[in-house]
Amino acid sequence: MDTTIIVIFQLIVLLFSVIVHEVTHGVVALSLGDSTAKDAGRLTLNPLRHMDPIGSFLLPLILAISGLPVLGWAKPVPYNPNNLYKDYRYGPLKVAIAGPISNLSLAIIFAVVVRLLGAVLSDTMVALLGFVILLNIILAVFNLLPIPPLDGSKLISLISPRFSRLMETTGLWGLILVLLFLFFFSQYIFIASAAIFQLLAGAHAAAIFASFSGI
Repeated sequence: MDTTIIVIFQLIVLLFSVIVHEVTHGVVALSLGDSTAKDAGRLTLNPLRHMDPIGSFLLPLILAISGLPVLGWAKPVPYNPNNLYKDYRYGPLKVAIAGPISNLSLAIIFAVVVRLLGAVLSDTMVALLGFVILLNIILAVFNLLPIPPLDGSKLISLISPRFSRLMETTGLWGLILVLLFLFFFSQYIFIASAAIFQLLAGAHAAAIFASFSGI
């Protein structure tokens, strides 16, 4: 398949996946009493409302052209934890964890399609669906890292709410920690994601995807 088409496909899948991730944050916040995301017009799948110039386009494009695993982000959906009156204690955690769960759910849905229809689908189609599965697994695993501002940092609220609030104030330092982690340990994210991929989609689909992607 033409490289340009593959790159475009990867960017579209990434953009859709990160949008679903962010919208899910807003939907859960709304269900808990906070309408900030809804009032800001962010509970939509319209990519123009969510695109971040660097995270949604520039970085993924560079990674895709370089043959590296595609990763990126959308503009974070705003929410106000003080408005989560239905669950002040665990509301922020529920909002945070909803994003990775949405990506894992997408991965499971497409994995079921591959398992049910893999015998009648072409290897190319299995490989393309495999990319959707693997990307969403990577997004889920990556965002579950307990490093602010990633969603996994909210898990610390279960252990120490005070320490969790302290981590929320890391600002730029948190982003630097994330970038350092990706630079030195990104291979572990991929290894974990690949293992989950094979568990969900099966060894046959994993082999087809590996042959097409060169992994």
